[in-house]
Amino acid sequence: MTDKYPFAIDVAIARIREVIRPFPQATLFALAEEGFSSPFEVLVACIISIRTLDAVTLSCAYRLFALARTPHAIACRVVAVHGGVLPCDAEILRSFRGVGPKCANLVLGIACQQPSIGVDIHVHRVTNRWGYVTERTPERTMLALEAVLPQRYWVEINRLLVPFGKHICTGSRPHCSTCPVRDMCQQQGVQDHR
Repeated sequence: MTDKYPFAIDVAIARIREVIRPFPQATLFALAEEGFSSPFEVLVACIISIRTLDAVTLSCAYRLFALARTPHAIACRVVAVHGGVLPCDAEILRSFRGVGPKCANLVLGIACQQPSIGVDIHVHRVTNRWGYVTERTPERTMLALEAVLPQRYWVEINRLLVPFGKHICTGSRPHCSTCPVRDMCQQQGVQDHR
């Protein structure tokens, strides 16, 4: 598309920060802001989120954490092998059943303050739609983003693109007419939009 400006990630991030303000936050970030920010809590909430919708994840996490906020109550392996403290280690995190790169990286970024990119369906779809990266799987998108995305945005990209992908850059018929980055977006794969 010749009428598009080159994609400027700093500009895109600033615009998206503004446009997502009225939308609910990404669940894991919302929980962390409410004090549920230990590696264990973020990991458990992420595991729940893989299998449920955000509204269910939030209420389920609240109920679970009201009963058990530490591994001593629900995670025998964390207690037995790691002394009750879940380490901020990607390999250890991924060794738990059901934990892949997305959850491990979200725990590392949110709970451990380590620069990590949590690529879910929204981050994958949006960054590829922009033409910022061109990859077929979330795992490959994560690697591509690690090569081009400034590290200062590695954790924030998930926090921003989850609500952006749910409410503006939706999977089908995205709201291109109200998109704050439409002047830069290559609209890869967009057949029909609003």
